[in-house]
Amino acid sequence: MLGDNLRLLTPLMFLLALLSPKSLEGQRAQPSAPVATQSAPLANLRYELTFDSTTAASRTIKVAFTFDITGPGPVLLSFPAWTPGAYEISYFARWVSNFAATAGGTPLRWDKLDHDTWRLQPGRARSVRVSFDYLADSLDNAMAWARPDFVLFNGTNLLPYPEGRGFDFPATVAVRTQPGWLVATGMQPAAAPRSYRAANYHDLVDMPFFIGRMDYDSMQVGGRWMRLATYPAGALTGPGRALLWDQAANITPPMSAVFQETPWKTYTNLLIFTPQQGGGSALEHQNSHVGIYNPAFIGNPLLASITAHEIFHAWNVKRLRPADMWPYDYDEPQETVWLWVSEGITDYYSDLAMVRGGVIDSAQFMALTGEKISETSAAPPTALEDASLSTWIGPTNGTRYLYYPKGSLAGFMLDVLIRDGSDNRRSLDHVMRELYRTTYKQGNGFTGAEWWRAVTRAAGGRSFADFNTRYIDGREPYPWGEILPLAGMRMTTDTVREPRLGLAAAQD
Repeated sequence: MLGDNLRLLTPLMFLLALLSPKSLEGQRAQPSAPVATQSAPLANLRYELTFDSTTAASRTIKVAFTFDITGPGPVLLSFPAWTPGAYEISYFARWVSNFAATAGGTPLRWDKLDHDTWRLQPGRARSVRVSFDYLADSLDNAMAWARPDFVLFNGTNLLPYPEGRGFDFPATVAVRTQPGWLVATGMQPAAAPRSYRAANYHDLVDMPFFIGRMDYDSMQVGGRWMRLATYPAGALTGPGRALLWDQAANITPPMSAVFQETPWKTYTNLLIFTPQQGGGSALEHQNSHVGIYNPAFIGNPLLASITAHEIFHAWNVKRLRPADMWPYDYDEPQETVWLWVSEGITDYYSDLAMVRGGVIDSAQFMALTGEKISETSAAPPTALEDASLSTWIGPTNGTRYLYYPKGSLAGFMLDVLIRDGSDNRRSLDHVMRELYRTTYKQGNGFTGAEWWRAVTRAAGGRSFADFNTRYIDGREPYPWGEILPLAGMRMTTDTVREPRLGLAAAQD
């Protein structure tokens, strides 16, 4: 019996010996191979996008991405997580399907490095083709949206980049679509028909596309060509289209005058009108913008106001912007306390452009200002810097976009104080123009110190430290009783008492 027991115990003792701490210590001592976080270097990047009546049936854009590999290691391809100007994380890789990679027709091995990065093992291959489908089902100016005869998309949605290699690489985009369908974009045309080129990735993804049936025309505004592409065809025609063209022609030159230059060769307005949109919204780009509106906006001054806002962004935020957002980083939130300048002061200048261009009169300008005062007063007390930071998480207390109206009013107050301090010789225009020249033109974003120094200089040396503490970083109500008289204005508040007759009941 003893011998049989020994035979039974021997395998068990062997197993225990293998699992002893001494044995495991040897296993743990084995070093793991490092994980590459930088892509092999790539060159000759070419994106081919196909959208026609066949792919439209499934609301799909077919993407083919070809490139040459110029160094060792795996190829890491990442998708942006957000679109600059839309301050929210979207993770555009969510809409990617049917991913494949080949070299000379032979499939390559690939896996995921993280949630939005594909890792390819090219072996000895030097030219690679990646293909995938992109679902265009989101009616949002930062995303991609398809109809049976049309698609909108942003480059951030579906143009991957080599991870860890920076963004200073040229690339081309070729569009394959239905005969007779049009292509509208701000991207510079290349040699081949319906092909386009960009000098770097920042430019590549900052120029959205319309493809399909649309109305598309152009005219010269301030000596530069401006284009207007609208979907669906026939939505904006006749007097409504003529009115928008007239408004654009009047609001653009006053904006150029602020900075004393027009920074684009061409500017493209990309507008969608659909009952699926309850209101109106738009997203800026360096030489274009995308607007999505309910058809009720046609002929409404709000359409001109939003258009002015987006065009002014071509200077303020697309070029002149906070150092926190210079250069853009596409894989994580890029927080800044300065959205009240990038968005709020842009909103102030959209009102100024409308009144300076004769689209509205001074009474209408003050009415818009009064509406912003009411909106801000009704919101929870919120510092502009805090509102700028919180927008990334979409707070539900009504302050997510408060930096628009409240930042606009801050710009109005600064304009008044600068004019008062300089005996009306200077204005907020001088601040915007100085920072544009000394930061953007020098290849940098502006810092807080640079902003306030420029404001102080324009105001004849007046300190704005207390203003910043109380009204920008603080939550104090704006001092309209002190500010408005400096501009020869005053604010009146009406109280109306209305008699009411009714019944009230309470539980006993």
